[in-house]
Amino acid sequence: MLLVAGACGGGHSGTTGSASSGGGTTTSTAAAEPTKATEVGITPTEIHIGVMADVDTAFAPGLFQGSVDGVKGFADWINKSGGLAGRKVVVDFYDSKLSPDEARNGIVKACQNDFALVGTTALFENNVDDMIACKDVNAAATGLPEIPELQTEPVQQQAKVSFPVLPPNRDWSQPTETYHSMVGPTKWFLANAGTDLHGIWLNSAAVKSAKNSNLANFRIQQQLGIKLDQEFDFLGTESQSQYTPVVQAIKTHNSTYARSGLDFTSTVKLRKEANVQGVTTVKVWECSFQCYDQKFLTQGGSDVEGTYVWSQLLPFEEAGSAKGVQEYLDAVGADKANGFGLQAFAAALLFRDAVNALAKGKGVNSLTRANLLTQLANTHQFNADGITGNDDIGANQNGKAYPPCWMMMQVKNGKFVRIFPKDPGTLDCSPGNVQTASLHVGG
Repeated sequence: MLLVAGACGGGHSGTTGSASSGGGTTTSTAAAEPTKATEVGITPTEIHIGVMADVDTAFAPGLFQGSVDGVKGFADWINKSGGLAGRKVVVDFYDSKLSPDEARNGIVKACQNDFALVGTTALFENNVDDMIACKDVNAAATGLPEIPELQTEPVQQQAKVSFPVLPPNRDWSQPTETYHSMVGPTKWFLANAGTDLHGIWLNSAAVKSAKNSNLANFRIQQQLGIKLDQEFDFLGTESQSQYTPVVQAIKTHNSTYARSGLDFTSTVKLRKEANVQGVTTVKVWECSFQCYDQKFLTQGGSDVEGTYVWSQLLPFEEAGSAKGVQEYLDAVGADKANGFGLQAFAAALLFRDAVNALAKGKGVNSLTRANLLTQLANTHQFNADGITGNDDIGANQNGKAYPPCWMMMQVKNGKFVRIFPKDPGTLDCSPGNVQTASLHVGG
C-alpha cells in the first residue's frame, strides 16, 4: 500500500554532490529573554509537537513505528543539548491506524494540543479541513503547520499548511494533470543493464492516490525506454502463491525487468515465487526506498540477492559521511533504525531549523503557528544535516518542484552495497534526474 517513495534531495551543481554539509545548528537556541506561552502547544518551558502515523494495524502491525521512533528520538536528542528556543520538546503520538476517521481525529487532537505536526506518515489523511481551519491561541483560523514524511492523499498534497520533506510527484500548481518523476535510476539501468529492458510492474491498488503516483512514475519509465510487458494491481495483502500469475507473465514474455510499487514484502514475495518457478531472464529487479529496511534482507534472504534499491537519502552504512545520519542513529539506536524513521527524523530537523531561525531572528517568544508557516514557506536551502541534497522546501509545497538527488545500492551477500555514485557520502544531483510529463492516470 505504500507509495514508491524515496526522500528529498536537492540541487547540488554538477553530476554528483556531497551531502555532508549541515543544514542548521544542532545546538539549542539560547533564550535571550524570559520565555512565555505564545501559542497552542507553546508554554514557557515546553514545545509540544504531534506525530501521527499508521502503527496499530491488522494489515501490517507496527507499520510506521519507525516514524514515531524518529520523531521521539529527535526530541530526546535535542533536549539533551537544551531543547529549542529555551524550551523542552515534548512529542504527542496519534495513531491513525490506516483509518481516515482516526487520521482526522489525530488532526483535531493535534490542533488542540500541539504547535505543529511533524513526521506525519498517515496513508489515509483524506480530510484536512480541520488542519486548515485550526485556530491558534488568538482564535484565528491560522491552520495547523504540518511537516509530513509522506503525502498520499490529494487534499493533503494541496494543503497550504503542509510542507513535506518529500514532495508529491503530482504538480498541483499546474492546470492539467502534471507529474514529476525521479528518472535517474531508470537512465542508469538503461545505460548499465542494457537497452533491451522490458517487463512487469505491480501497482498499489488499495489507495487510489498511491496507484496514480505509481502509474505516473511507471508511464514515464516506459516513455524512456523500458517497455511494458504486463501490469498488475495488488492490494498488498496477497500471499506468495498469488504472485504466480505475475511470475508466469515474466516467463511468457522473457521479461528482463520487474518492479513492485508496494511495500517491501511485495518484492520479497515476488522474488521468492520467481525463484521457485526458476525465472532467470530478469536483469533488473528494482525497488525504491521502501526496500531499504533490514527486514527486507532478513525476510528475503538469498532470494532477494541482486535487487537494486535506490534512495534519495544517504544510507545508515555511511553515517561517517553524513552528520545527520549519525545524529539519527544516536537518537534512536541502530536496532530501531529504518528508512521511514530516517525520513521522519529529517522532517524533525526541518522543524528544528525553522524554530531556530525564528528564535534567532525574532526572539524566543516569536513561536506562533503563523510565523512557523511563513518561515517554512521561506526555507529554500535544507539538507537535513547532510541526509539529503540541498532542498527547496518552499518550492516543494503542492508538488511544484521535485528534488533531483539520489543514489543506488544493490543487495550483495545479504547487505546493501553502494554502487552509484561510487564515493561514500555523495548523491547524484544532475538536473536530468527528474522528468516532468503531462499524463492522465486517474484524475
